[in-house]
Amino acid sequence: MSNAGGASAAPSQDLPPKGGFKAIYYERRLPKKGPTGIVMLGTCAGIMTYGWYKLYLGLDERRELEREKIWSRIHITPLLLAESDRDEYRRKCAALEREKQIMKDVPGWEVGKSVYNGNRYVPDVIANVPIHQQPGFKDN
Repeated sequence: MSNAGGASAAPSQDLPPKGGFKAIYYERRLPKKGPTGIVMLGTCAGIMTYGWYKLYLGLDERRELEREKIWSRIHITPLLLAESDRDEYRRKCAALEREKQIMKDVPGWEVGKSVYNGNRYVPDVIANVPIHQQPGFKDN
């Protein structure tokens, strides 16, 4: 390389300024976003405490409703027994009437007489079979 003036000059090199460069801050300086961890933990604990409290109240309510249902069944039992007794009596009267009608031509037949030879009480078995389960039922 030759210079136009013919004199050779020393090559120039970039050097740092006197006193050095300014310091470069490279750490992350992000603004705080959202609540801290302890606040989130406290919030979750509060929500869970409230949920357990409501669950406990619900269990108390369910227990009280179950107790009420049991006592209502206890108090309604005599009425249900009386109703079933009336139904049984009605069915027995209807069965005796059918027996009387069916066996009217049989001499010596006593309607309603027990078929057992003894004095022991044997309750009648009157099955309450739904109509669609009875023999001979035909669905349309």
